[in-house]
Amino acid sequence: MTAQDRNPPSDPLTFRLFNEIGIIEQLANTQFARVLPHGLTLSQFGVLNHLVRLGGTPNLVDLARSFQVTKGAMTNTVRRLLDRQFVEVSPDPLDRRGKQVSLTSAGRAAREDAVSALRPKLAELAAEFSDSDIEQVLPFLRRLRAFLDSHR
Repeated sequence: MTAQDRNPPSDPLTFRLFNEIGIIEQLANTQFARVLPHGLTLSQFGVLNHLVRLGGTPNLVDLARSFQVTKGAMTNTVRRLLDRQFVEVSPDPLDRRGKQVSLTSAGRAAREDAVSALRPKLAELAAEFSDSDIEQVLPFLRRLRAFLDSHR
């Protein structure tokens, strides 16, 4: 067992995979949280990034489901984004009790600022790992994400 792999060899391979992913997530989140602009938290950035990536105007319940948090937790995150005018909230036309969330131009700019703030860390990664390295693991990670998403 190398210093890098401290999992007992008897641990299932899939456990070791998720253990590595968890450690990577923690390390990456800590690095990213340090450079987030506009006083954004990781969860607030996550919502902005989700809205940029997928577009549309999801309702609060769908957002909460996407992030696997309670509707109350998502309401708090959205409220903070709304206070900064990074999102707009409007009645859901299909469910009058529900609310839809949409990205504002200020929200899109805040997301872009956050990605720009991360560029130096991304450059460090690019110096260590080639595009080919990254392109090699992305298809597997996408399949893994899709599998986990479909088995919530």
